[in-house]
Amino acid sequence: MNTRSIQFAIDYISDQGGGRLVFDVGRYLTGSIHLRSNVTLHLQEGAILLGSSNPLDYDKEGLTALILARDQQNIAVTGKGVIDGQGRQVAQNVIGLVHKGLIKDALRNDRPEVENRPMLIYFRNCGSVTIKSVTMRNAASWVQTYDQCKDLHVDSIIVDSRAFWNNDGIDIVDCDSVTISNSYVDAADDGVCLKSHDEKSICENVHIKNCVIRSSASAVKLGTASLGGFRNIHINNISVFNTYRSAIALEAVDGGFIENVEADSLRVDNTGNAFFMRIGERVNGRKGRLEHIRISHATVDIAQAKPDSGYQYEGPVEDMPRNISPAVVITGLPGAMIADVSLNDIQIKHPGGGNPTFAKIFLDELDSVPEKPSAYPEFSMFRELPAWGIYVRHARDIVMDGISMSCQREDYRTAIVLDDVHHSRFVSSKFKEPGNKKTVYQYRCTEMLFDRVHSRK
Repeated sequence: MNTRSIQFAIDYISDQGGGRLVFDVGRYLTGSIHLRSNVTLHLQEGAILLGSSNPLDYDKEGLTALILARDQQNIAVTGKGVIDGQGRQVAQNVIGLVHKGLIKDALRNDRPEVENRPMLIYFRNCGSVTIKSVTMRNAASWVQTYDQCKDLHVDSIIVDSRAFWNNDGIDIVDCDSVTISNSYVDAADDGVCLKSHDEKSICENVHIKNCVIRSSASAVKLGTASLGGFRNIHINNISVFNTYRSAIALEAVDGGFIENVEADSLRVDNTGNAFFMRIGERVNGRKGRLEHIRISHATVDIAQAKPDSGYQYEGPVEDMPRNISPAVVITGLPGAMIADVSLNDIQIKHPGGGNPTFAKIFLDELDSVPEKPSAYPEFSMFRELPAWGIYVRHARDIVMDGISMSCQREDYRTAIVLDDVHHSRFVSSKFKEPGNKKTVYQYRCTEMLFDRVHSRK
């Protein structure tokens, strides 16, 4: 164990005014270490910082992690080395300690709570943070969490973490001025997840660009924790593949807000859903707010089968049998409409082939689609929806321009279903599907414009 030696070196460098602690080729077994201001951990290629498999070797700073920092400035983790948490083994050892009565844990679903499973990195209230070039593997919980940090730069990292449940690749919580760039994320849970844990805080000025993401949940998600808000989020040049849930999920479900989100230049292959937007009401009767969203220049292939089949810790099989969901799902609540959403130049291929015996929702029975204001938000939360392409409910000022959607096999569902949608436009769009049925169905809608919307069989 190298914990004491590493910590001594960090403290010494910090006391001398700062510098780098360099790890040469080798394996360095350690429990929790605490990073100090003006210190960089630099892992040279061939160096492996190896997390202890003993859960009692980890400290807590609210949450537990291999590398911890609280209230520090100008800190960094760099180099082409590896941080390996031995997550599966340490999580199994947590379970053993719970059974022995040495750790208290509810063991919901036979797994320990995230508070008892160490992440690789947990930084809280830190400034001028750089994470560059390292590879992160096998966390027991979320891989890395940056909580109320400012001026954070994550660049050219590799996240390869499918060791246990809740393996979010990168979690950004109520941070300001964040760049995530040129990185590869393969995670058993959400790939890049922005969260807001404090109703008095917001996550803002975040730029995610030039990344490749694979997830057994959603690739890029805002929420689920959304107590405060999200503002000025930019997502550019992202490639998503084999992702179980949504390529982009925007979820204002805990009373907070999401506003000013722009996503541009997306390539999405083999995913369960393209774009999911949801307002909920999970906390103290507070409805969320979701508005000013722009998504442009995207190509999407919706999966015929389970997109993450064969990966370790797949997303849960739920509510089956169930037809493949609509490619785009936008659902507000009565009295809390999603507003000002623009989708431009979007190409989507959908496998179609819906089976009408799977809890079919008839178009004259749209009121039977449940609202579920307090449910956990996912595009599949309603089970069956009556559209294969686009389903919008409780929304206004929606603009879809240059949408091209094709349904590969005949489907009993309608391409577009709009319910309680107002002041919206669909222009210059094409829908191709086998069979012969109406492309758009409207219910309780007002002031709608459809211009150059074509359907081909």
